[in-house]
Amino acid sequence: MPKQYPAGQRERAVRMVLDHVSEYPSMNAACKAMGPKLNIGKETLRRWMLQAQIDADQRPGVTTAEQERIRELERENRELREPNEILKQASIFFARELDPRRRK
Repeated sequence: MPKQYPAGQRERAVRMVLDHVSEYPSMNAACKAMGPKLNIGKETLRRWMLQAQIDADQRPGVTTAEQERIRELERENRELREPNEILKQASIFFARELDPRRRK
């Protein structure tokens, strides 16, 4: 499992990189230099920066809010499929039980 960082730490790190990105030739260079200082992996910091740009409509992609909504809908979909599968299996069972050709 990847390491989980508190939301506050993530927001502070993104803000810090945004404040200092002009001092570096690229966003990747800023993440590479600042990641160890913040005790965050450079790739993790780079992904956070990309997501922050998507959330700010500076880059195309799925926003954090949309990702959360998709997860919520997928969870709801799984919860609804389970009772349907149980009902389907029950109807198959009872149809077999009521089949006149099966009477002894």
